Amino acid sequence: MKKHIITLGGMPGSGKSSTGKELAKVLGYQRFSSGDFFREMAAKRGISVEEINFQAETDVSIDHETDEWVREKGAREDIIIDSRTAFHWIPEAFKVFLKLDSHVAAERTFEQIQNEGRSSQDALSADDVYQKTVARIESEKKRYKELYGIDYMEESQYDLVIDTGPNDLMAVTKLIADAYQKWLES
Repeated sequence: MKKHIITLGGMPGSGKSSTGKELAKVLGYQRFSSGDFFREMAAKRGISVEEINFQAETDVSIDHETDEWVREKGAREDIIIDSRTAFHWIPEAFKVFLKLDSHVAAERTFEQIQNEGRSSQDALSADDVYQKTVARIESEKKRYKELYGIDYMEESQYDLVIDTGPNDLMAVTKLIADAYQKWLES
């Protein structure tokens, strides 16, 4: 059974949060972000998002708490949830994967850190963000493979895959909204 839920997965810096916010406005849905939740967990512990990722390699309670939060949100309807594992926890949702060249993602993330700040995430340069992001992706891939037997980067698990490099926010939002509508009607 299809649920009125869109999950936005993808790599760090691919635009999940920005897309989720815009898509929620367009569809009149609520938006939730496991990344924001994870950053809040890190801030409460007084550490960075990169550090909490490495702690999660030996402390499964961190992922379990995040997973429970995602599943709780997945019990609702009319929501957008950006989360790397939501596609796994909410299989009846419309599942979207946003991809982007890692260097471009690092530049975007560094620009956001400089202009707006980012809870529990700091960086000295785009290259610093890139190095931390690569380590974070490897940490997450390892954890999710061990915990759940999944690779969130495997694009075949998603209903729609979009490269956000050549597409601006409005184009990405429209592509998702149009594909989602077709999916609901099928």
